[in-house]
Amino acid sequence: MTAGGWIALGIAVFGSLCYAAGSILQAVGARRSTSAVTTLGHPLYLVGIGLDMTAWLGSMVALRQLAVYLVESVLAGSLALTAFAAWAFLGSPLRKRDVAAIGVTIGALAGLAMSAGQQHVVAASFTLRLSFIGALIVVLGLGFAATRIGSPGLIATIGGLSVGAAALGGRALHLPDEQMRTVGSAAMAILGEPLTYVLLLFAANGMVMYANALQSGEVGRVTAIHWTAEVIAPSVIALTLLGDTFRPGWWPVALAAAVITVGCAVVLASAPATATLDETAALPAGAEPHALPAPPLPVLPGAPGHPVTALVPLQAWRLAIPIEARWPALQPPLVRGYGTVVWWGPSWAPLPIWVPPDRTLVPRDRPKLADRPQRIWPARVGPQLPESRRPARHREIIIPGRDRDAA
Repeated sequence: MTAGGWIALGIAVFGSLCYAAGSILQAVGARRSTSAVTTLGHPLYLVGIGLDMTAWLGSMVALRQLAVYLVESVLAGSLALTAFAAWAFLGSPLRKRDVAAIGVTIGALAGLAMSAGQQHVVAASFTLRLSFIGALIVVLGLGFAATRIGSPGLIATIGGLSVGAAALGGRALHLPDEQMRTVGSAAMAILGEPLTYVLLLFAANGMVMYANALQSGEVGRVTAIHWTAEVIAPSVIALTLLGDTFRPGWWPVALAAAVITVGCAVVLASAPATATLDETAALPAGAEPHALPAPPLPVLPGAPGHPVTALVPLQAWRLAIPIEARWPALQPPLVRGYGTVVWWGPSWAPLPIWVPPDRTLVPRDRPKLADRPQRIWPARVGPQLPESRRPARHREIIIPGRDRDAA
């Protein structure tokens, strides 16, 4: 491997570190927020997104010197760093198999780095560009069909293929050195290349598919399928079509190391540390991370002999909210962070009453008007004159010309 290759490998390792740090910061930011809106605006969450973007850009730079199988395997090794960082900083438990997978991943990545050979530059011809555009259309169509079917494994597979296709686009994107000397010419060369837009669309589709799969599937399985599809299929295509090579006699080592790295990623995807981080990101707006566990309920009388699974809040919120309001932008707030103040009493002397914030995940139905306590105002009475305190006396009527005794 040349000096430029070692520099590119360092950039790929730096991208893996950025992915791990970004996952930790996003998890901490999500735990310190009460809704999706506040999570997206949390400083730690924004820093985590910035680290993810930095890692992705670093992988695109590394692909100019390294093979796709090496860069993707290094990025898959970020799960080992994420699990270790979650254990060190967030107190997440690590199983014995997780510790073993972390150590094996480091050794497998070292074997991959030693087996990488000199990469050949493949010119981006018209046929290659047209093939990438056709593949993009096919993958977008498959992604739309997979979301209609609703299979988390299929959606995660298409998401992994999309991210891997973005890596293939970065491997095939070679710009002339004379156009990269100045900022203006480099910007014009990048914006004028069709593979740039294909690469961005593949990456965006991969992120959307992965997030969609996390909403309905188990975190460990979805992540394992996603990384497997992202590493294996693009590596095979790059070895056969884009000029990726091994060192002479090192292809068994590279093949075994790549398979071991993917297997360790599958093990670490189900680790308690990484699963906790992804479940935090997959919660609906306003959900609290500690509300996920729900033990099975006992068998109901008269029901079949199968235990009834409790309605987990993560699933119950979908049943309580209409289908047209499930999007985060239209979803009603599930958590009121500061409570509300209701003014109670007559209009001339109202009293403030503080209502505590609602911490439930399922929004309660608003009671009907007849069931609500009604505010009863006193009747408005106009001014009245006070009654006389002197007792009423009978007054004699005197008629002129008539004797009083005779009357």
